[in-house]
Amino acid sequence: MMVTLTETAKKYLQSVSDGDYVTLGVKGGGCSGFQYVWDFRKNWPDVQWSDPIDNVLVLDPLAEMYVLGSEIDYVTELGGSFLTVKNPTSKSSCGCGESFGV
Repeated sequence: MMVTLTETAKKYLQSVSDGDYVTLGVKGGGCSGFQYVWDFRKNWPDVQWSDPIDNVLVLDPLAEMYVLGSEIDYVTELGGSFLTVKNPTSKSSCGCGESFGV
């Protein structure tokens, strides 16, 4: 599969999706070159999104090559809770996990 979701990530995305699909895209920026962009499909009606992953997540087709083989997890730590992308194509990332380089 192109991207996999842990059970924790799937439950989190379902809890925030309000019946919509959560979207994952990539844009240039951040301290490592690219940033992950999370949103909802309803906010981007003109994008041809990927087929749904676990009936909750869709990918921007332009981002697919940057997230190929990634695993998305939802992590709860002392400092807070957040989605994390374990990306095998990433050659570098920043300390906060918000950006990556290929």
